[in-house]
Amino acid sequence: MNASNARQLRKNPTEAEQALWKHLRLCQLGEYKFRRQQPIGWYIVDFVNFEKRVVIELDGGQHSQQVDYDAERTAWLNAQGYLVLRFWNNQVMKEVEAVKAAILQVLEDGGNTTPHLNPPPQGGGDKSPCGVNQLRR
Repeated sequence: MNASNARQLRKNPTEAEQALWKHLRLCQLGEYKFRRQQPIGWYIVDFVNFEKRVVIELDGGQHSQQVDYDAERTAWLNAQGYLVLRFWNNQVMKEVEAVKAAILQVLEDGGNTTPHLNPPPQGGGDKSPCGVNQLRR
């Protein structure tokens, strides 16, 4: 069921998801590979880097109505070893370079830092090269 739901979400991304995906796809951000609308357990996360176990969630206005759900979801993902970064949709639309820098900082620091942008209040290795090295094998 989650795989089918994830497929539907990939086909119908929000404007903010489309904007960020342009910068994450094809290993454009520090050669880190991301997947979008990926099932993890019972949840579907907006973006995930499995190598660094970093989840990126983009929150619209509806998230102010589901603070408890988001907190529970983040706690579950944290318990599975994922670091969850949350950004408001308007941050992505207006400050995409700052969002990218914050994500890259966390990836390069191995999840030991928090991004510089203020995530919503409910939010909470080595590089895996994409493409080139995989094609050489």
